[in-house]
Amino acid sequence: ATMDGVHPNLIVGAATTVRDAEGMIATPGGIDVHVHFDSAQLCEHAISSGLTTMIGGSLGPITVGIDCGGAFNVGKMLQAAEAWPINFGFLGRGNTSRPRSILDQMKGGCIG
Repeated sequence: ATMDGVHPNLIVGAATTVRDAEGMIATPGGIDVHVHFDSAQLCEHAISSGLTTMIGGSLGPITVGIDCGGAFNVGKMLQAAEAWPINFGFLGRGNTSRPRSILDQMKGGCIG
């Protein structure tokens, strides 16, 4: 029997894996791993484009982003992210001459 909505001439290749998703919701999604978080409108565009995850950091101190210092700003970014139905990974900024800054940001919630 053919499931309703599936064309009987649908070609399934030898490399196709069939998954039983009965009772589940399956949606396609993309991951953007190079995001400059400089405006909240990015989230609207990402969601409407099918993205499910955004990973990145800000452009720098001129945008008052997460790499402008410490756990406070990281906390504010995490707090703002809660309003969106999308996964976030925030990157901090640091260097080997002052590793404490990046460690503080990672303790505050940055993924790297």
